[in-house]
Amino acid sequence: MQLELLNEQGQATAKVDAPDTVFARDYNEALVHQVVVAYQANARQGTRAQLDRGEVKHSTKKPFRQKGTGRARAGMTSSPLWRGGGRIVPNRPDENFTQKINKKMYRAGMASILSQLARDGRLAVVDSIKVEAPKTKLLAQKFKAMGLDSVLVIADEVDENLLLASRNLANVLVVEPRYADPLSLVFYKKVLVTKGAIEQLKEMFA
Repeated sequence: MQLELLNEQGQATAKVDAPDTVFARDYNEALVHQVVVAYQANARQGTRAQLDRGEVKHSTKKPFRQKGTGRARAGMTSSPLWRGGGRIVPNRPDENFTQKINKKMYRAGMASILSQLARDGRLAVVDSIKVEAPKTKLLAQKFKAMGLDSVLVIADEVDENLLLASRNLANVLVVEPRYADPLSLVFYKKVLVTKGAIEQLKEMFA
């Protein structure tokens, strides 16, 4: 598989050979969907909580008399049948949302995403991404010159200048190959991979 090599103006100047095992696989939509959903589920904290009838704030006074009103009998306003009452089966903070994905499935799913991005022209290669100082403006100017407004950069090495310059840019994420995730690959319009990162991606997902 050959990928486009972009210069600092965002123009394709050459082709770079990339391993077919990572960048030329068939697209498996079902597997990609499973990997993305599992990634999102595993990111959930599970901190939500609901109250049962013994935990809601309420008065223990009987709302109205037992007989003669024509209404159903009621003893407390904390009843789950009442508005503002407790839940019959409440969600608890320790709820577990994790989904298990085998390593082989995850590697295949990531390779499938990268391959489809390459076919769609959303993935390209750059020699390197560097800035002289930790200034957001410098990196923003670099991406503007390349015509990019939503980009994921997978760099073989992320130095402090690049990290600090990128973290305040909207729709820009700079990560090392080991931190690349399926959701970010799908979300960003363009993915830039440095030459050094290609070999790391090959070791991880081939």
